[in-house]
Amino acid sequence: MSNDRKKHGKDKPQALIPAAPNLAELPLDYIDVLQGLKTHIQNSRLKAVLSANAALILLYWQIGETILTRQTQEGWGAKVIDRLSFDLKGSFPDMTGFSPRNLKYMRAFAEAYPDFTIVQRVVAQLPWRSNLALLDKLKDLDLRLWYAQKTIENGWSQPVLVFQIESKLHQRLGQTNNNFAMSLPPEQSDMAEQIFKDPYIFDFLGTDIPRRELDIEKSLTMHVEKFLLELGQGFAFVGRQVLLEVGDSDFRLDLLFYHLKLRCFVVIELKTGKFEPGHISQLSFYTNVVDDVMRTADDKPTIGLLLVREKDQLVAEYCLQGYTQPMGISEWQHGIQKNLPDDIKSSLPSIEEIEAELNNGVVKPS
Repeated sequence: MSNDRKKHGKDKPQALIPAAPNLAELPLDYIDVLQGLKTHIQNSRLKAVLSANAALILLYWQIGETILTRQTQEGWGAKVIDRLSFDLKGSFPDMTGFSPRNLKYMRAFAEAYPDFTIVQRVVAQLPWRSNLALLDKLKDLDLRLWYAQKTIENGWSQPVLVFQIESKLHQRLGQTNNNFAMSLPPEQSDMAEQIFKDPYIFDFLGTDIPRRELDIEKSLTMHVEKFLLELGQGFAFVGRQVLLEVGDSDFRLDLLFYHLKLRCFVVIELKTGKFEPGHISQLSFYTNVVDDVMRTADDKPTIGLLLVREKDQLVAEYCLQGYTQPMGISEWQHGIQKNLPDDIKSSLPSIEEIEAELNNGVVKPS
């Protein structure tokens, strides 16, 4: 009987791995616990990858420092570097990154950062491609470290870092005409001063800039991720053409954001022409209404930002005097030498992206 059953295929081997229970049979908090464990695992993997990247950057500095020392003391030339590249490739066939060109970059890297503690503390946290961008684009050590620190804080990818350097971010931050010192507590006014910039560059709008403010707002929100990148870290988009009901009248403010560090709403009014004094009274009105109908007890005073195509600095300063609401006036521009990159990470990249970065730049997976 048993032989017949085997012949007909009725006896099946038992499964080696038991089937997973149905979710309906599990405790109610299982999903939350699972998500928590997945977050811990992802964070652990991220730390491991970042540690591997730091070790790699330190290795590159040490190789570069050795080449630099030998060139200085013993006159090593291009032929020696070519031979060194050949021997390193032969000794470590599972690794990339030992081309003559990359070895020369390692030498330049060590020369640019003679203090090893700076390498350990700052630039070792950046991928090699980002470090190469800093070497190629900037000659001043302090400026290079400033952009390195901003890259760490904002999680910029290499294309975004290049864009920020080419758009001279360091010259634009803190340049807004504003009344923050008179309208905000010192700690918040100092932070707001460094968060807003002048000018803002909306290069991602394309070559055919709309003439109507409404069309520009629509274009900005269609590219909201790139818009948020240009605004800076901490801005969260709330809405466009936000309805404000005041008395028997309806008003619509152009753009509304919330800033997570400042803990306040930010009203942005966009103008396609030159700054006019009347623009400030309109912005003041909107910030007053938002403060009254949207702000909670935990929120700081709403900040207004007026974006214009052109302004007279002295006129802007006079117009801000006497207002108790915190407000700033900045120009917006279209176009620099390069378009804003499509790669616009505004937070730390994913584990997969970091691993891919390491594999592409240096180490092949075993």
